[in-house]
Amino acid sequence: MTRQKTVAIIGGGPGGYESALVAAAAGASVTVIENEAMGGAAVLTDCVPSKALIATSDFMSRFASAGRLGVGFEGAGEDQHAEAHLIQVNERILALAQAQSHDIRAQVEGTGVRVCRGAGRISAPGKVTVESEDGVEEISADVTLIAVGTRPRTMPAAQPDGDRILTWQQIYDLKELPEHLIVVGSGVTGAELAHAYLGLGCAVTLVSSRDRVLPGEDADAALVIENVFRRRGMQVLNRSRAKSAERTDEGVLVTLEDGRTVEGSHVLLAVGSIPQTRGIGLEEAGVEMTESGHIVVDRVSRTSAPGVYAAGDCTGVLPLASVAAMQGRLAMAHALGDAVAPLNLRGVCANIFTDPEIATVGYSQADVDEGRVEAKLVTLPLSTNPRAKMRNIRDGFVKLLVRPGSNTIIGGVVVAPQASELIFPIGLAVQNRLTVDQVSSTFSVYPSMTGSITEAARRLHSLDY
Repeated sequence: MTRQKTVAIIGGGPGGYESALVAAAAGASVTVIENEAMGGAAVLTDCVPSKALIATSDFMSRFASAGRLGVGFEGAGEDQHAEAHLIQVNERILALAQAQSHDIRAQVEGTGVRVCRGAGRISAPGKVTVESEDGVEEISADVTLIAVGTRPRTMPAAQPDGDRILTWQQIYDLKELPEHLIVVGSGVTGAELAHAYLGLGCAVTLVSSRDRVLPGEDADAALVIENVFRRRGMQVLNRSRAKSAERTDEGVLVTLEDGRTVEGSHVLLAVGSIPQTRGIGLEEAGVEMTESGHIVVDRVSRTSAPGVYAAGDCTGVLPLASVAAMQGRLAMAHALGDAVAPLNLRGVCANIFTDPEIATVGYSQADVDEGRVEAKLVTLPLSTNPRAKMRNIRDGFVKLLVRPGSNTIIGGVVVAPQASELIFPIGLAVQNRLTVDQVSSTFSVYPSMTGSITEAARRLHSLDY
């Protein structure tokens, strides 16, 4: 009789709990070790709370544009307005995160997985030590998966105090809206939270060390977002690197490297993240890591140590919850002998939850411009889409990239409200190597936002003539 395999998973975020579900379904004895609560930072302090905050901000923004749709507020003075009550907003967000964490734990435990609240570390080959309130326990593991995530990076001269100088994990303790929020860092986290607080009614200054916001994204898409930010009243300081942030009697003072200063009530640091890989026995186990502390993995999530896999942000592959979950699933399928296809990052749909959102998949225009791939492309503004006109959508576009000759779709960008939903058909096309003819001949609803996707495909077909 074949012995039941044992699996130890350190970290209960998307990479951890998704791998636990796969391992349990494969018949393994599974233990998840998590020092906070199931769901990890993605559910408790990062992805779920930030998107819930953005959803609140976006709801408020509808009032600002209601007049353009012929809708007004009647029976009150001219100063009538919507107002965010931050205590209630944050209470709802944190309750939502806890509910999601509870649901994840119930799902995992329902499959027979054991969940331990504590800190885990590799103590020897095939051994994991768990330190919890109940003491120290050593468990055997044929397979160990590391999914410990990351924590916010800080600056030597800008140390968070949880009151005025904040990381993105500390903002849900605020009791009132910042009068003037300075956001340091214009990557995804900085741009999303700057957008959120602007929509909630704060004055916002975004400090960007690069030529534009969202420097790692499609340049056309980033330009749309930056123009929207400025039009709505945000102050965007490009090519402005922050040197320090300090408390003052009235709030905070951010000093830039060129000597300029910015005064505000609060400052939010969004300057990257650090993997939480130190001190958990990885070096002793022979797990290769980069200088930044990220775990080196292959396309099925194996590390350099036998029987040890890793998934999620701690690997530095792509910091998305969906990628972490896929890495975890692939790791367990490979470790337990199931058929598995290596991770394909070209099929990853990613989204930035600004307003409008930016969604991407596959190859980018930068890949074309820098010679990494040959492609034809077309960009179709949403201003010509009838459904967009009905919804008073003025900003955004659909961009498709196709491979010459075969006309298969190899990439796409959508800039629109709820672009996270609109990118899926393009993701299907990229993943399944559909041609522009196959997409353009598929019926889309009229009027609909997806009509711009089929129209872009039709225009790419016409480029052959």
